[in-house]
Amino acid sequence: MAKGDDIQERLINFGVSIIKLCAELPDTPAGRHVAGQLLRCGTSPAPNYGEARGAESTKDFIHKLGVVFKELKESNVWLEMIKRSGLLPAEAVNPVQTECIELCKIIASSIRTAGKTRK
Repeated sequence: MAKGDDIQERLINFGVSIIKLCAELPDTPAGRHVAGQLLRCGTSPAPNYGEARGAESTKDFIHKLGVVFKELKESNVWLEMIKRSGLLPAEAVNPVQTECIELCKIIASSIRTAGKTRK
């Protein structure tokens, strides 16, 4: 297994969880809006991480990981809004949100480590 394969796999699984969660949202104006927003930001971390792994420099790697982090943070906000609005029960959202938060911590740590390496 190559370095980063485990994170790539987790990000893909996270994206799949987002797709499944969005399919459960109600077919209402709010449900469709939230689904569209969450689908966009929740499925982008995996391919963006794939791009980061092929970065041309440490600076490029850090920048691309920053995009992954930003999209995960946005996903977390949408997940919280789903819970607070009652669009889906908390039990359906909590496992996905927990993984989102863990992935945020991992990516933030990777950015810090890469920044130290760069100096």
